[in-house]
Order: sequence, then C-alpha cells, then structure tokens
Amino acid sequence: MFPDQHLFIDGTFSPSVEENPTLFTSINPATSAPLARIHEASPRDLQHAVDAATKAFETWSKTTPVERSRILNKAVSILRDRNDEIARVESLDTGKPFSETSTVDVATGADVLEYFAGACLSGLEGKMVRLREKAWVYTTKEPLGVCVGIGAWNYPIQIALWKCAPALAAGNTFIFKPSEVTPLTANILAEVFTAAGLPSGVFNVVHGSGGVGAWLSNCSGVAKISFTGQVETGKKVYASAAGSSLKNVTLELGGKSPFIVLPEADLGLAADAAMVANFYSCGQVCTNGTRVFVHSSIKSEFEKLLLERVRDGIRSGDPLDPNVNFGPLVSEGHSEKVKGYIRHGEEVDRARLLCGGLKRAISLPDGKGLEKGFFVAPTIFTDCNDSMLICREEIFGPVLSILTYETEEEVVRRANDTELGLAAGVFTKDIDAAHRVVGKMNAGICWINTWGESPAEMPVGGWGLSGVGIENGSEALSQFVRTRSVLVENGGFQAVFSAS
Repeated sequence: MFPDQHLFIDGTFSPSVEENPTLFTSINPATSAPLARIHEASPRDLQHAVDAATKAFETWSKTTPVERSRILNKAVSILRDRNDEIARVESLDTGKPFSETSTVDVATGADVLEYFAGACLSGLEGKMVRLREKAWVYTTKEPLGVCVGIGAWNYPIQIALWKCAPALAAGNTFIFKPSEVTPLTANILAEVFTAAGLPSGVFNVVHGSGGVGAWLSNCSGVAKISFTGQVETGKKVYASAAGSSLKNVTLELGGKSPFIVLPEADLGLAADAAMVANFYSCGQVCTNGTRVFVHSSIKSEFEKLLLERVRDGIRSGDPLDPNVNFGPLVSEGHSEKVKGYIRHGEEVDRARLLCGGLKRAISLPDGKGLEKGFFVAPTIFTDCNDSMLICREEIFGPVLSILTYETEEEVVRRANDTELGLAAGVFTKDIDAAHRVVGKMNAGICWINTWGESPAEMPVGGWGLSGVGIENGSEALSQFVRTRSVLVENGGFQAVFSAS
C-alpha cells in the first residue's frame, strides 16, 4: 500500500484538521486490493484551501506571463522525467494498462501544460481602439481569481492538467478535487508543481466525495468551476455555481457519439478506429463512438473485421504488463453498472451478441490475483435499433453497438437523435461526403477518418447536454480571464448640466 494520502494546501501536505477525520480507501481495480487511505477534506479544510488560494492570488496574478511560463515549463520537464513512475501509479489506481498511461495520460497532460505555458506569452494581450484624435479605448485581460477543478476518474492526471494549465497560465490560483475513485496522482502533481517553483497556495489538492465538490461549487470565494463528469452531476454544479455567486463554469459531460461508416470507407481503417473508439481505456472514454452506423451493404464484412481484431488484438491481464492493452473497469460499482447494460442488451433489447457478453469469461493469467479484478469482456452487439437502451444511454464501458442504415439523409437524422452532442466521426474515401456529413452533426468534437485524438491545440467542448465551454486551444485560455475596458478622454469633457 501507499502511505496515507493527505490534503495539499498552501504548499504543504497535511492531514485533515479534524480530530477524527473521514478516511476512504483507494482500490486497485485489477485485484480489488487496497492501495491507500485518503483523508477527506472537511468544510474547515476547504475554507483553508480557499483562503490560501485567495491570498496567493494577490501575488501570482501580478506575475508576468514570462515568469509564469518559466515555472510551468519547468513542471513540464519534471512530468516528462517522471513519466513512467507517474504512469505506474495511474495504472494501479485506474486499472488502465501501462501501455496507455505511459504513452498518453501523462504525456498529453504535459503537452497541454506546455501549450498554455507558451500561449500565455501572447494570448493575454488586450487591444486599443482609437475613437477620436484625443480619445481611445484600451482593454486588458485579467485573471478571475480562485478557480476549482473537479476531476473524473478515467483520466485523472490528464484531466487535472487540462483544467489547471490554462487557469495557472492566465494568473489564477487553483484548487483541484480529484475523483475519490482515483485520487493518487493529484498529489504527485502537487509535488511536481512545488519542485518547479510554483508559490505556496497557487495549486492545492483536496480529496473527497461529492459533498466536497458541492461545497466548492457553492463557495462565494470561488470564481470559476471546471467540472468533468456525468450530465446530472454537471447540472447540479451549474445550478450551484449560478445560485451562489454566478460563477463562470466549464462542463465536460457525457456522450453517446455516432461513428458513421459510409459505403466508400476503407473498412480496415474504420474497424481499427472503431476498436479504439469503444475498447481503449476499457471503453471508459466520454467521447467514445458507441453507436456504430454501418451501411447495410458493408455490414457483414465490417462485423468480420471487428471480430478478427477482438480475437487477435485484445490482450487482457495485469495492467502493469507492457504487453497488455485491455484492463479492468475502474471499480466494482461501475463494473456492475456496465454488466447491467450488457444484461439488458441481451435479455430486454434482444440485440444479437456478436462477441463478449456476461457468459464469456475474459482470459486472464493465473497467480496475480486478477480473478478478483473488475474485468468485463469486450462486447459487440449487432442488429441494433435506435430504441434500444444500449443505444440510448451512455454505458461507459467496452460495449459497441452496430446499427445499419440505407441513405445519408437517414444516418444523419438518426445520428443526431440524442440530447447529447459531444463527438461524432465519419469514415469514407469521399472527402466531399465526409465534410458534408460532419457539417450536419450536432456535436462539438468531430473526426474524419480517425478517432479520439485531442491535441492541446484543438479546442474541445460538447453541445447540448454534453457540456458548456471549451477545454484546450486558445479558446480555453480566454475562459480563465475577464476583460477590463478603459476609455481615455484627453480632449475635454462636454458638460451637460451647466449654469449657462
């Protein structure tokens, strides 16, 4: 087990101030063994964090972008130096394969931090507008204050960096609450920032369940909330932020994204992408393309290609084994939820099971305690229709549903038949058709002939119930500042109420 995980407030790791603190335990999803005890933040701890961040804002907000950039870039170097160490902890905590966490989770988080360390050098400039010969307007971009990030459990350190990087680069201070399911790498990130020279109080970590997030959402001393998670929780965060102090919010919520394979597609490429869009991170990705629309003329061939890739390409086992590419689900509770959807797909929706399901045990090596892990076999349903529960609700697990269509008009209409609008993708060799279909998608993140890549330069954000605001790209930096407009008049003032 790891040592007890404390709160990180005002530059110091310390237990809760409470005499009898609330503790919870992080579990290894691959073995169900305990990893660490974590101290939950009490209201007094949370107020301490807000006070520390408020005090630190007085000086951090006045540093130049160059000064901030140097510190953030040093943190980038430390993250890359410690990449494999952090990735191993992430794999133990989330169950995600080391082959993923060592190449994506830490690396892409560091990329985003590096991007905003550079973006703040030119992206925070105001403007000047000449009104008359002796009058003009100028604007400045000012940081908001204390910002809060509430993370999800599927990409813990990446999400933490996606949220804090633009905030810190813009001159804000930050409080991060990781998911109570996967809390371990947040404290490592605090160590990294400290080693890079970030002043005390600028970055803080508080642990706990939904009550901690609710307290922060309601706190009038917080200027902005950035939340990643389920739609219903996001609505509560939005309501609390508005009801308490009209906080700025960014919400990255759920999806039920369409993956459209047009008749002219390269089927091998589309099958490879569909595997990533449904089984990477064991299907625990909000942008997953779980509704796979395939033209009826290519359905049989596409099914064959998917089965070959499941048979020959899925390697399940110990997440720390570099050869493994398919791990367990994150927790027992989530595993049972996903199994419930699979059961519903088989018994109620009556979709045809192409592979996986509950009766087919996943192959695991002996002697590593993996039989107690939360593994679920990669599952493909076919002959699905739009009314099935497995095609309507976000499952957040390794479950792919194949639906057929006949015309482009039909597939566009059906793809958009959801209140969610996070992502969409189109696969075809006809580039005109690709742009035409993508242009009709009700989704904020779209791909053509690829799936899943979200580089630091690419602004991402959902439409509809999938979210509010943008993460990454220059647009994200602008969401952590406010504009001050100043009108200067050097030509005299025209009196209205004068004696004459």
